[in-house]
Amino acid sequence: MTKKVDLKLILAVIASGGLSFCGVIVETAMNITFPVLMRQFSINTATVQWLTTAYLLVVSIIVPISSFLKRRFKTKTLFVTANLLFMLGLLIDAGAGSFGMLVLGRIVQGLGTGIALPLMFNIILDWVPDEQKGTLMGVGTLITAIAPALGPTFGGLVVSSLGWHWIFILLLPLLVLSLILGLYSIRQATPTTRASFDVVAWIMVMAIFVGFTLGFSNLQKFSQQPWVVTGLFLVGVLGLLGFVKRTQVAKQPLIDLAIFKTHSFDWHLLGFFLVQINALGLAFILPNYIQLVTGKSALLAGLFVLPGAAVGAAFAPLGGRILDRFGAAKPILTGAVILAAAIALFTGLGLRLTGWSILVIYILLMIGMGLTMGNTMTSGLSQLSLAQQADGNAVFNTLQQFAGATGTSIVSAVMTLGQTQASGSLAQRTAFGATTAFSVLLVLILINLVALTLAMRTRKRD
Repeated sequence: MTKKVDLKLILAVIASGGLSFCGVIVETAMNITFPVLMRQFSINTATVQWLTTAYLLVVSIIVPISSFLKRRFKTKTLFVTANLLFMLGLLIDAGAGSFGMLVLGRIVQGLGTGIALPLMFNIILDWVPDEQKGTLMGVGTLITAIAPALGPTFGGLVVSSLGWHWIFILLLPLLVLSLILGLYSIRQATPTTRASFDVVAWIMVMAIFVGFTLGFSNLQKFSQQPWVVTGLFLVGVLGLLGFVKRTQVAKQPLIDLAIFKTHSFDWHLLGFFLVQINALGLAFILPNYIQLVTGKSALLAGLFVLPGAAVGAAFAPLGGRILDRFGAAKPILTGAVILAAAIALFTGLGLRLTGWSILVIYILLMIGMGLTMGNTMTSGLSQLSLAQQADGNAVFNTLQQFAGATGTSIVSAVMTLGQTQASGSLAQRTAFGATTAFSVLLVLILINLVALTLAMRTRKRD
């Protein structure tokens, strides 16, 4: 098979990326609707959070089996299935008259997103020549990286003008266009095989993500329900141990754990995970800070982070191009230093940030994100053999979802703790809580800088 970047490949990346984009944007757009939904359905914060938790759980459980799905089913079949499932979920939510139906729709969307997320990167890995892989991975990252920042703005505009049902209705035309493009452009790179499915290992995967996701989601309740939270984390740990044990004896494991014997891949993976925790943690802190501390509206909260999203989107393919021309170390380490500087500024100015200072620092942060995120994934996967890359892609995408759950939960718990420890008005207490959360993210991003430095030092040269 001759690898080349042609029109069909570009359209296939756009089609599969558009599907992933919808999955991410609806997740972040829904966060802005929570106060409205709580009033309409007479539910509390813990209950409304299930719209995100249930969705993330399903995505986290499906993504790890993407390597098996790739071996067993044709790429186009997976794409069409993911697209139709997501459309069905949108239709359920668009007509939902109860909170239960709304959660059901999000679960069905999670099934579609779980199949779709690794699909775009698998298409790039299968078809793009090595010397152009960084650029195309950057384009792929651009598609999914801009969605978290666009989500609050999109959600705020739609809720204030049309109502929350329209968040789902307005995405349907984009899904139809994605389906048409995908049917025309997606090709099969390798023949499928009749691989067996390890049900026991998948049950272990479910235990891992149910335990850890619910454990992190309930972190704030640890002082009231320590045994419940500890028990959830224990379920996750036992699931992880069981999965490793099962994989070691399985003839056709869901994920080949031999990929973790490549130390450079491991350092790349750790760095990627820590960057994702920072990105999604900030996506929680900043809109809350802008609304509760500076007193701006939900729509303005979204608009203040929009320029950063645009800059980050531009730097994702640019960073990939730099990787293709000059190697991985320059863009990745430059981006990691910029990220550390931006988080340090957020931490140092945490008690006196304004909407405009957030806008400027967030642009700086997204430059670092654009240089680092996609390139870390590209460089990490290049450390694996061609046969291992589908497994590596599954692990990267799984950790991306897990980082979403952990990042939001950790900063939420830290902010709440900071608010309770501080005195003064709600704005003053929120500023203190946010500064505490920024400090935690700063420690994590400094660890990320060390991890990515070690990844570059241990990296096998192409």
